[in-house]
Amino acid sequence: MRNLTELFADWRHRRAADPSSDTERPPPRQCTRCTRALDGAELYERWRVCPHCGYHYPLGARERIAALADPGSFRETHAELISVDPLRFSDRMPYGVRLEEAQRRTGLSEAVVTGTLRLDGRPAVIAVLDFEFLGGSMGSVVGEKVALAFELAVRQRWPLIAVVGSGGARMQEGMLSLMQMAKTAAAAQRLHAARLPYIVVLTHPTTGGVFASFASLGDIHLAEPGALIGFAGPRVREQTAAASAAPAAERSHSAEFLLAHGFVDAVVPRAELRPALAALLGLLAPANHPRREPPPAADRTSHLDEPRPSAWETVQLARHPARPTALDYIRRLLPDFHELHGDQAYGDDPAIVIGLGTLDGQPVAAIGLERDPDDPRRRGGRALPEGYRKALRLMRLAAKFRLPLLTFVDTPGAEAGVEAEARGLAFTIASCLARMVSLPVPTIATVIGEGGSGGALALAVADRVLMQEHAIFSVISPEGASAILYRNAAQAPALAPALRITAPDLQELGIIDAIVPEPPGGAHTDPDAAAQAVREALVRELARLQAIPPGRLVRTRYRRYRRIGPYTSRRRAAIARHLAQVQETMHELQEHLQHGFERLRERLPRPATAP
Repeated sequence: MRNLTELFADWRHRRAADPSSDTERPPPRQCTRCTRALDGAELYERWRVCPHCGYHYPLGARERIAALADPGSFRETHAELISVDPLRFSDRMPYGVRLEEAQRRTGLSEAVVTGTLRLDGRPAVIAVLDFEFLGGSMGSVVGEKVALAFELAVRQRWPLIAVVGSGGARMQEGMLSLMQMAKTAAAAQRLHAARLPYIVVLTHPTTGGVFASFASLGDIHLAEPGALIGFAGPRVREQTAAASAAPAAERSHSAEFLLAHGFVDAVVPRAELRPALAALLGLLAPANHPRREPPPAADRTSHLDEPRPSAWETVQLARHPARPTALDYIRRLLPDFHELHGDQAYGDDPAIVIGLGTLDGQPVAAIGLERDPDDPRRRGGRALPEGYRKALRLMRLAAKFRLPLLTFVDTPGAEAGVEAEARGLAFTIASCLARMVSLPVPTIATVIGEGGSGGALALAVADRVLMQEHAIFSVISPEGASAILYRNAAQAPALAPALRITAPDLQELGIIDAIVPEPPGGAHTDPDAAAQAVREALVRELARLQAIPPGRLVRTRYRRYRRIGPYTSRRRAAIARHLAQVQETMHELQEHLQHGFERLRERLPRPATAP
């Protein structure tokens, strides 16, 4: 295996030996997109990115590795593997000649470079496809080297990073190349089974069989700005689609399009990729976090004994437009929060926020129902099915990497409507309930505002359920209950106390575990103090839960929800009614006897008084 310095020396030697090669062409003096000057631009010289329009020029595999690896840390693997010509394929030139020309021009033995490196001190396995080598296409050797990289990562217990730029399966190897999709997907699944991180970086272009195999199986998917990404590239679609097929949407095959539709977690400029990868590896890479003793509870409960606002007043405080939202708390509690996007199936619902961060040094996964009243995309925290699928995705990551899960609940309920029903709203809520109750990690839900119906409960089936002092949690809103029971929402203030929706009510009913005090007047009067109180409660509860083995956590959680809700049997009900009747009869008899005793006393002669 050769280190990166040797690889670059060999690359430069090959380039110098062939001045006519594409890689020897001088770099452009002006941007091919915006036509502005590139000479002397540090961003272009270092990252091959136009400082004016942000266009990302192609990078070779070795250049990409050099940009990511700690100096001197890269070691290439399986550089000796080269392709053969199993089909004896020939079009404008024989396949064997094409391979030799690509090897000579790029200095690579094949379209992928694999190896090990350290990234900000963290070891990892890497596989980088180079589009300059036959379009980064995946033939037998590319599939084999990628599979070997996955297997090496499993043996070493290291994460794997794949940087992808490819036109798809290599047609010159026919069905042998197509079968590499299955090979690499199977190898990726072994990495997942080993609970090791897999991060994919999608670059320009990524299409075809590579995109539809190992490149779409990461735990996290990042993409470079403006990259063309899609299963069937625009040119292929134009030439092969049926005449009746609808035209592709503008920029449909782009990183930004995939981000908006839930398939990419973030679009990351090239200059920011290394720190982003380092941060994600720090959060996902397996590590043993020492168990800490629960911190002592701060004296924040004294004012809980003061007169409480009425139930309807609490409803107004819970809905206060200036009340801190889920993102307000997440950003205060997890300053290194890395937001992830999308359900990898349909879309990215802004009403639910997911991501990774650290709470007092402990990596955690966080989900928030975000109601930001100034952002209409959030719909006041009313989530769509894709939002709950996004939450499910983070639950799977939390389970895989043994990350505690924190949820922040603030929603009047799920977004109802024809489109939501068509995309499976009830199914996604049910899936969240089932998944959350069975997670093998500590889970803490905090109701920070309004917890409305099943849309809120979907993210609140936790080991510990906390509730801010002026939050509410209800089966239905007071207005909704009033409309059903009285056919008039105006009775909501009078009906609110009967619903038992305040934190003290729910603690008494055994629904929640603890009340988190708020600053006088409500959380909106001092968001920093409110967040600090939430932090102390979360850290304290998390320390206690981390001392419990995963199996016991799941069993205890099941028993918790199994026993919620009083009930009786017909026999017991009959006995209870009989006892009530007996008690009523005894009470009547006692009153009758008391009345008779008093009348008797009145008839008895009074004793004579002494002279």
